[in-house]
Amino acid sequence: MLDKPNTMSSFWMPFTANRDFLREPRMIHSAEWMYYTSSDGRQIMDGTAGLWCVNAGHRDPLIVEAVQKQVHELDYAPNFQFAHPQAFELSGKLTAMMPEGMSHAFFTNSGSESVDTALKIALHYHRMRGDSARTRLIGRERGYHGTGFGGISVGGIVKNRMHFGTLLTGVDHMRHTHDLDRNAFSRGCPAHGAELADDLERIVALHDASTIAAVIVEPMAGSTGVLLPPNGYLQRLREICDHHGILLIFDEVITAFGRLGAATAAEYFGVKPDIITTAKGLTNGVIPMGAVIVSDDIYNSAMENADAPIELFHGYTYSANPVSCAAALAALESYEQNDLFRRAALLSQPWEDQLHSLKGLPNVIDIRNLGLVGAIELAPREGAPGARAYEAMKRAWDAGIMIRVTGDIIALSPPLIISEPEIIKLVQTLGEVLAELP
Repeated sequence: MLDKPNTMSSFWMPFTANRDFLREPRMIHSAEWMYYTSSDGRQIMDGTAGLWCVNAGHRDPLIVEAVQKQVHELDYAPNFQFAHPQAFELSGKLTAMMPEGMSHAFFTNSGSESVDTALKIALHYHRMRGDSARTRLIGRERGYHGTGFGGISVGGIVKNRMHFGTLLTGVDHMRHTHDLDRNAFSRGCPAHGAELADDLERIVALHDASTIAAVIVEPMAGSTGVLLPPNGYLQRLREICDHHGILLIFDEVITAFGRLGAATAAEYFGVKPDIITTAKGLTNGVIPMGAVIVSDDIYNSAMENADAPIELFHGYTYSANPVSCAAALAALESYEQNDLFRRAALLSQPWEDQLHSLKGLPNVIDIRNLGLVGAIELAPREGAPGARAYEAMKRAWDAGIMIRVTGDIIALSPPLIISEPEIIKLVQTLGEVLAELP
């Protein structure tokens, strides 16, 4: 019954071509490990870990059991002036995975909320220290930081911004790092472009550093089409922020929890930010949850400089929800028990080799990879940007694989449990789709 388009029109689907979907629905009825089961009973390999989040695979038994048990024991408890033990247990285990000196977590319900929270904490930090002129926030072109007004203000994807008014004031954007002319078909981080971090100096010269509170970037930009940082870029950005007293925020909603073969991109690149935003893999996508990890300096400053008994006037009804905490604790346990971060690191080379085997196929103008992330960029059709990749997504579904597209870029980010034979199957199937794509 629910597969019939005329019974489905009440649901306004997010980031979806709703009219086209209703003509030809792609319905998922169940999932296990690396595979979805479609409404017609076909096995669909999950090439995207859902939406970058199902790192431990679907229906992980540790997480399923933990959630079921928690619902029976404590379904909800407020965390405004009250608390429950799981929130403290989770914050301890989570921050132990973070860079040294980042031992405090503020819980949210999504990546979008994590970003807005991080921006507010940055502004609050400067204000409480008496540096209230620092109100400007700096993002980056083509950045994706969720869909809250804060996130789309510092974000740099045109369609996410253009319909929603003037957004936050006092925001500026650095140049993006995508450079097809110099870096096409790079394996791992591209060699050219570290100097693009110096674009922050241009913004400092325009506004003066004394007005800038924070810079937010994705260490690896995912949703915009997998844009990798050039070698040395993040290190240079850290140096500039330090020189001018600007906080550096890493949006790790995608990269945290093993996607690059390490607990965080901060660990992978050896660059420590002041704030890290997380979500997605925190609960393996089972229940919405996010977390913002802050440096001890930021937390201690809030405690020491508070102008009221409540140190930060911010939070959510479902911050550190008990069931979400249970899911997150089990997800972290699963990552550790199954050594999934190391597994992702070991698989990164065969993953890279398979992806780059698609070079030379019709319309393929670039291939990018890092950790267990990959992108295949296609030449756009004349007068119809995005149409070629969108058709590839639909044909891939028919061929038994789920891929994600943004514009004419195909993004791949499979669960970290994927095997080498499954990598070969995923990439070869995609190659067959691309070979016949007009």
